[in-house]
Amino acid sequence: QVQLVESGGGLVQPGGSLRLSCAASGSISSISRMGWYRQAPGKQRDLVATISSGGSTIYTDSVKGRFTISRDNANPTVYLQMNNLKPEDTAVYYCYHRNQYSAGYSVDYWGQGTQVTVSS
Repeated sequence: QVQLVESGGGLVQPGGSLRLSCAASGSISSISRMGWYRQAPGKQRDLVATISSGGSTIYTDSVKGRFTISRDNANPTVYLQMNNLKPEDTAVYYCYHRNQYSAGYSVDYWGQGTQVTVSS
């Protein structure tokens, strides 16, 4: 099992910044991917950004150039620096961790979610 503890959500004005953090603990595999998904009211949960244990990143198009994902492998933690926030970024943000094993087997874990609200 992997436990994920998120922090850093809140209310911010358009154009502002927030930094989300997610600390992982438990049975973490040597190869893993961590990241963030978000879910707005009435919508499905969508990928925001992920980063592998080797540092490769994936971003959804709408956040490229505004959000930066990073991770600390020594203390398994993933960060999402969100700049120039827009009202459409308002959502519950969920931390995501995937343990990757041989033969393509993987197990996914989710945090409890943290609210990000962008409003004036």
